[in-house]
Amino acid sequence: MSFKTALWVATVTLFLTVGWSGKCFAGSGITGEPKDERAVPIATTGELAGAGVVPTFTNQVDMQMDTPEGDPGGSARSEAAEPTTKTPGRISSSKVGIGLKISPLGAGIEAAVPLAAKFNVRGGVNVFQYNRNFVNDGIHYSGQLHFRSAEAHLDWFPVGGFHVSPGVLFYNGNRLTANAAVPAGQTFTLSGTQYQSDGRPGGMPVGGNGKLDFVKVSPSIMVGLGNLVPRNGRHYSFLFEVGGAYQGSARVALNLTGNVCDTATGLICIPTSDPTVQANIQAQQRKIQNDVNPYRFFPVISMGVGFNF
Repeated sequence: MSFKTALWVATVTLFLTVGWSGKCFAGSGITGEPKDERAVPIATTGELAGAGVVPTFTNQVDMQMDTPEGDPGGSARSEAAEPTTKTPGRISSSKVGIGLKISPLGAGIEAAVPLAAKFNVRGGVNVFQYNRNFVNDGIHYSGQLHFRSAEAHLDWFPVGGFHVSPGVLFYNGNRLTANAAVPAGQTFTLSGTQYQSDGRPGGMPVGGNGKLDFVKVSPSIMVGLGNLVPRNGRHYSFLFEVGGAYQGSARVALNLTGNVCDTATGLICIPTSDPTVQANIQAQQRKIQNDVNPYRFFPVISMGVGFNF
């Protein structure tokens, strides 16, 4: 091999060796050449902030996402950021509230609808029945207590669930009816006068009926806690009320039939239609009337639960 040829081969070999080594060093990062920072992935925003580098493309993406097209001022974003608040005391979205309750008027069911922010209109019915036997002045009564009433109220809520409710019992069917009887041969009293029920064979012992009722329309007033149509969105409520209805004096009626006899022998008898006996029956009726006259105000304490929808 000539010297020129050997020198040419050596030069090519050295060039190839140096070039391959440079590629290896560059791939391993050992070379002294500076790295291309654009190839370094962004790890976290915190690292960028710490290094004082904030990528411009990130801000541009945020602006594009937050600001809708055609709204460069960001007004839509400001409106969306405003919190939605409910107006205090506004009318509930519920339309009707239904309640079940119990009171001296009986078992009741009622319904209410919102009228204004602090007002409801409420109505209901009450039913109760009770039977009892009792004796008054020697006359035996088999009594039936019938409570049938309907009511309407305007509920005013000055604070929360506390309410004041004027109203009316517009159908006051509360009454006491009784069958009256005096066993044959037994004595009884009518307005201080003592009689004996007819005990003769084939005679007509004293019988009859009595009744106590009230006027059909009575004003009422109630105060309490609870709202059948609460304004806070709840669907259940607990109800408590205290008050009453002014029903006036009860109306009393007493009717007796049969024969009354003298208490000495029991043989001299006259019918109850006799004017003297009738006068004593009327006096007995007034006595019962006077006994119930003080109870003109019917007290009511009620408790119940409600649901609205």
